[in-house]
Amino acid sequence: MRNSLPTFAAALSFTSAVSASRQCGSGASASSKYQWRVGAARYDGAEPGESNGTATVAVSIVPGSSTMGTFFECVAEWPESWAGWYEDGNIIWSDCIWAGNGRTYDNTVSFAVDWKNRTMYISHTFACSDGQGSDGLATGSIHLDMDCSTSTEGSTSCMLKGNGLDATTTGSPARLGADSCTDNSQRYQSWQLENWKRQYEMVPGSSSSVPQSDTGPSFVLRNMANTDLFNCTTAGIQNNAFDGACKLATEGNTTTTAAFHFDPQLDILTVTQHWNCSDSSLFDAVGVGYVQATCSREGNLLSCTSNPIWIGTKTV
Repeated sequence: MRNSLPTFAAALSFTSAVSASRQCGSGASASSKYQWRVGAARYDGAEPGESNGTATVAVSIVPGSSTMGTFFECVAEWPESWAGWYEDGNIIWSDCIWAGNGRTYDNTVSFAVDWKNRTMYISHTFACSDGQGSDGLATGSIHLDMDCSTSTEGSTSCMLKGNGLDATTTGSPARLGADSCTDNSQRYQSWQLENWKRQYEMVPGSSSSVPQSDTGPSFVLRNMANTDLFNCTTAGIQNNAFDGACKLATEGNTTTTAAFHFDPQLDILTVTQHWNCSDSSLFDAVGVGYVQATCSREGNLLSCTSNPIWIGTKTV
């Protein structure tokens, strides 16, 4: 990323920062409201002359009151021509990194940007204080009023106008207890990715972007609309991209399956969950995410992990 938001404090461990929970409400119509503040936003287009050059979006958001001392840095990169949307028509979700010296109530915070329409979508997952052992999801959107300029070389840069924007997210209904095709088809489908792991081998300073060896990713996939839990592992590689299968960890459910595709050149992960209850109730849910893993090196071996990541499906 060529121009990022100012780094006000070093990023700290996200999971260790979660020290409280939010009230989720009860029943299918639960709709708690949560306040956010967009403090800064920046867009940088691809460098002129770059074939399939990437654009970068960086946003700083604050939950509730800034007096908490907590904020999140949200960064995404995708080919400029995509404008925030994947080739299959799904918007690309990216995680936001916890920063600051305050506590956070959220397990994950994510965002997506429809750049053509200047719309930003926000989501966050959290433990429910009124439902021990359960997690909640809230989503919202906001229009970004950006001031853009074009350099003499032809690249585009944009900054958020004014002194920031207020945004509101709304809680989703409680999770479904049973994995019914009919019920799930009427719910917003999304997943929380946990325990992301990947190892690959690359010589320091190598001019090649293709590793000498690569395990591909493995992770736990937790559906946020129901109780489905999958263990996902890489099954094969084709055209330098990984395809994987997800094994259902919860017993007794034979109506649903899941799989994934990961492009390591773009760090783009596609998740697909399929329901097959009968010929009349087949449907798929597909989500796309930009995965920012942290990698440690020992010699030529890089080991990559990530804090929990949320990936949604359609816009919310």
